[in-house]
Amino acid sequence: MADRRGDQPHRHRREFEAFVAGAGGRLLHAATLLTAEPPAGNPRARALLTDALAHTYAHWDRLRGEDPYDRARTELATRFARAAWRHHRGQGGVLSALTPQERLIVVLRLYENVAEEQTAAILGLPTDRVRAVCARAVAALRRPAPGRAAS
Repeated sequence: MADRRGDQPHRHRREFEAFVAGAGGRLLHAATLLTAEPPAGNPRARALLTDALAHTYAHWDRLRGEDPYDRARTELATRFARAAWRHHRGQGGVLSALTPQERLIVVLRLYENVAEEQTAAILGLPTDRVRAVCARAVAALRRPAPGRAAS
């Protein structure tokens, strides 16, 4: 029995490494969209993801049937929301024209396909607010960029 307990940290580490190998790229892309950095230069996104994954790993043995991807994504969103005031404008990323809240909601709703109700619960907002912010953000993304003529 002691052997099983002694092997558990190694098993958890292997499981977590496999999780990161499979989900890390998508989570990094989500973090890059949130921070509105260009994909080639995204140090804030990488730091955000590292912090979210460190928290997920620290709670790995307590997930008990919970989807680790959902846990890591929620941690990523929560950490971004807490620090969003430092990330008001992006630096050339595809969502840089949006506010941090708009980016967060667009990434969760449209990129991650999280239901409105779940997005609202993660962010502590009413569902109607999530719907309105998402609609406003999508409308802003559809507008032609300044200096470009509409076709």
